[in-house]
Amino acid sequence: MTEIRRRPGDGTGGLRSGAATFESLREQAVALRREDLSLRQIRDRLGVHNNDILGRLVKGEPPPEWTKRPNAKDDLRARARELRLQGLTYDAIQVELGCSKSSISLWVRDLPKPERTHRPPGTDMVRAQQGRAEAYARRKSEYEATRRAAQDEIGELTDRELFLLGVGLYWAEGGKTKPHQPHPQISFVNSDAGMIRTFLAWLRLMGVTDDRLRFTLQIHETADVAKAEQYWIDTVGLDASHFGKTTLKRHNPRTNRRNVGDTYRGCLAVRVLKGSDLYRRIEGAWCGIVGAID
Repeated sequence: MTEIRRRPGDGTGGLRSGAATFESLREQAVALRREDLSLRQIRDRLGVHNNDILGRLVKGEPPPEWTKRPNAKDDLRARARELRLQGLTYDAIQVELGCSKSSISLWVRDLPKPERTHRPPGTDMVRAQQGRAEAYARRKSEYEATRRAAQDEIGELTDRELFLLGVGLYWAEGGKTKPHQPHPQISFVNSDAGMIRTFLAWLRLMGVTDDRLRFTLQIHETADVAKAEQYWIDTVGLDASHFGKTTLKRHNPRTNRRNVGDTYRGCLAVRVLKGSDLYRRIEGAWCGIVGAID
């Protein structure tokens, strides 16, 4: 007969004085469990603070419904158990539900294993690959839905919202004064066309006219330079007279470049002529934002 002595420091959390058999404690724990008490409530009632012993005391007794947390996968779990009881394998359940086999294992491991049936070699692998492909397609669809919903939440920007956005954007990505280069000037470099268009919209809000804008393309020499130059001309909506000579980055054969292909169009540098006063306004606005947060 297992005996548990209630004394501090024995791993049971310091039970009240005296001794109680495991069976006696289990009877009390089961009775409390059937009264819909949680494990924490039973622990406090009996003074048993050892999780292993507490689990053994209520083993076989289902937890109260009110203690179960809502889970987005509850429906999938119920369906997985239903399919397992029908004799389906983990691979077959994965194909049906698109879940990982590790999740399926956690959900159905207490159920009896189905009888093994002969299948042609490779069948399970093909079905598993199909299940992974379907799961990937579903995740991609969910990703796109989330992205579109977030995009729709933005709506139209007010001038103040664009102003604050532009200040933060420039202070994160734009050029700033340094001890060796104290003269303020406006320069902004980025490879994302959306960032460039947003920055140009902000410049126009700040009163910068097109004649003060100059652009320089910085790109690897192995790329399609002419195509990239036309891409950026179309992006900014200004003719080639606003563009300086393209800066080519020399190829290093020892470098394993990943940013290649049709989507690689280099970086566009935006410079504003006579931008010293605008730089001071940006710096002051950024200090104001930080001050407001502090």
